[in-house]
Amino acid sequence: MAITVEVGVKNISELRKRLESTAFPDLGAMMEGYAHAAAEIGRREFGQKLDFTSESIDGLDDILVRVGESPELDVDFEVRLWGSYLGEVLRRRYAGSWEMTQYPGGVAAVPAVDLRGSRLFPMMKVYRRLTEGEEDDLRAFYSMVTERLGKPAQVN
Repeated sequence: MAITVEVGVKNISELRKRLESTAFPDLGAMMEGYAHAAAEIGRREFGQKLDFTSESIDGLDDILVRVGESPELDVDFEVRLWGSYLGEVLRRRYAGSWEMTQYPGGVAAVPAVDLRGSRLFPMMKVYRRLTEGEEDDLRAFYSMVTERLGKPAQVN
């Protein structure tokens, strides 16, 4: 059962406080809550339609370019917000699941999406997009993932 966080808040800092104070029942619910908040912020603040489809990845990448240029960038929050959206697009497309696991070469456990036996780290991808720039373009990443994983899951 997913919990959605009300995103009709006055500003992003209020939304952040609301998200961070929500007691989500599990990791999947938390990622879904953040992803829905990202979709609302994308629409309201950036004029992008983030509807959890493959087509929305272009809009997400455009948002990250703009967010990365902000002098008030809060990397941790932005990575959680937009990384959860990227992960949810992939999870839904391939009927995957969220899990906490150690990033290769890292020490701490981070959220990852398990898709057909492949483990992807959308938070790390968004982090690199925000900090490294164009060489970590989400469009190319998403194309590579969908090429390797093939057709979307058939969900009844």
